[in-house]
Amino acid sequence: MSPAVIGIIVVNVLVSLKGFSDRLFFEQYKFQIGPILRGEKLRMFSSGFLHVDQMHLFFNMFTLYMFADSVIAQVGVLKFLIIYLGSLLAGSTLALSFHKKESHYSAVGASGAVMGVLYAAILLNPGMRVGFIFIPIPIPGYIFGVGYLLYSMYGMKAQLGNIGHSAHIGGAIGGYVLTLALFPLLFTTNLFLVGILAVPIILMFLFKDKFKR
Repeated sequence: MSPAVIGIIVVNVLVSLKGFSDRLFFEQYKFQIGPILRGEKLRMFSSGFLHVDQMHLFFNMFTLYMFADSVIAQVGVLKFLIIYLGSLLAGSTLALSFHKKESHYSAVGASGAVMGVLYAAILLNPGMRVGFIFIPIPIPGYIFGVGYLLYSMYGMKAQLGNIGHSAHIGGAIGGYVLTLALFPLLFTTNLFLVGILAVPIILMFLFKDKFKR
């Protein structure tokens, strides 16, 4: 495992453990619309290293572990870090955009950043297959990518579960855009995959007003 990935996991674990034991710390650095609109922009970054509980932390870090090294192997450590941190901020930015009228809306977790890495891995590895506990049979990465975005769009509209769907979507979009910007050769070597993954993103922006609250 790359030292960069180990470093990210260590920071997530340490910050999350601090948040588990120190409620004031957690409240001060979580993503929350009201404080962010009042100027506390650091929350858009710091919230990506906090988690609700140990399972939330484990699932995000395990997913990162599964896909990060394949991205690093293709683009290098520096570009990987740009994708990770850029996707984190993209997730927070989209969440802020969709929930800006909900001053008490809050969220935490590395899910946006991790989704960005996952989408980068799908783009860079066209033959990749994805399988999780809830997907017993591995499926092509691009099918998972499209399906997950469509599910997240539905989840955001229906307020399904206590999940930051908007941050997941924003992170995926961040990973998609940044990977193409940093690795534009994909437009010639893998245009079909680029186009397929763009479909739910285009749909979301076409109908974005239907998702806002």
